[in-house]
Amino acid sequence: MIRNGRGAAGGAEQPGPGGRRAVRVWCDGCYDMVHYGHSNQLRQARAMGDYLIVGVHTDEEIAKHKGPPVFTQEERYKMVQAIKWVDEVVPAAPYVTTLETLDKYNCDFCVHGNDITLTVDGRDTYEEVKQAGRYRECKRTQGVSTTDLVGRMLLVTKAHHSSQEMSSEYREYADSFGKCPGGRNPWTGVSQFLQTSQKIIQFASGKEPQPGETVIYVAGAFDLFHIGHVDFLEKVHRLADRPYIIAGLHFDQEVNRYKGKNYPIMNLHERTLSVLACRYVSEVVIGAPYAVTAELLSHFKVDLVCHGKTEIIPDRDGSDPYQEPKRRGIFRQIDSGSNLTTDLIVQRIITNRLEYEARNQKKEAKELAFLEAARQHAAQPLGERDGDF
Repeated sequence: MIRNGRGAAGGAEQPGPGGRRAVRVWCDGCYDMVHYGHSNQLRQARAMGDYLIVGVHTDEEIAKHKGPPVFTQEERYKMVQAIKWVDEVVPAAPYVTTLETLDKYNCDFCVHGNDITLTVDGRDTYEEVKQAGRYRECKRTQGVSTTDLVGRMLLVTKAHHSSQEMSSEYREYADSFGKCPGGRNPWTGVSQFLQTSQKIIQFASGKEPQPGETVIYVAGAFDLFHIGHVDFLEKVHRLADRPYIIAGLHFDQEVNRYKGKNYPIMNLHERTLSVLACRYVSEVVIGAPYAVTAELLSHFKVDLVCHGKTEIIPDRDGSDPYQEPKRRGIFRQIDSGSNLTTDLIVQRIITNRLEYEARNQKKEAKELAFLEAARQHAAQPLGERDGDF
């Protein structure tokens, strides 16, 4: 059990408004390749109560019911722990949510998105808590899922980006991967996520730096926001007693300039929400300049500028983008202790792409079978229904 408390520092569970008993909420899932869709689910769940507990499944359980996860269970535990709306993480949570689990952690109800989660034999994993009236539903974030991100990465291969004509084998693979029954291929178009100012407001803290806080600026792509980013930001957060971390996110075109291929995998709006959900980040600059200029440092009253141990790519004119903070003596390189990068994540996917393709197809087939069974059940006269749904 991993307790977070509110914000980056630890803290005890607080009573609800008016001194009433705190409403304890349970969420669970794989949380593989944690993205802003996961964060939005947890944000909505936390708003339904006072204290949010999140159960995360093991690698073994996920492999049994869905296929191989992209990240290890230890990586997934830490990613969920870094989401600012999470108060407590329960490792090795059971794949099927039961009343016993809710009672064990003294939770009033569980919350899940309005999508389908099935066991290996096609059963609804929330059936028991639904029947007991201890289930709440939140809106699923449209335009993103782990399956979607895996699909985007599977097309970020040498053949996909080569100017030479791709092989017929790869073209057939790229054209067929992930196609839904209607024939639409969700992997070859742009993300269907539509950003709104309201969504940014929901994710943002809305707090300005206070007197005595140390303003720390970091910048980068923060693509596929992952455990390497979290480790870096956690280390940066420890540099001051009262840190206020501002993350500058580069425009997609800028990221593509220094990363190449067809990075970033996630567009600027998606990356913004992913970073805003992190408990170590106070503010995000959307479309930050690549060079950390004197104007930027003065505008945000920056005390310290940090960068990881990854290579610093020169600006378009060949200059060092960090020359100004270095000149002022406020630049520090931070070793996160993690060697995970966006490139390595993509490589994991490409190396195991057949397994991931099979996982995605298996998931789609189970959901279609479940929906068809539910449709047939609903069409039966009441007296003939078997009660399974």
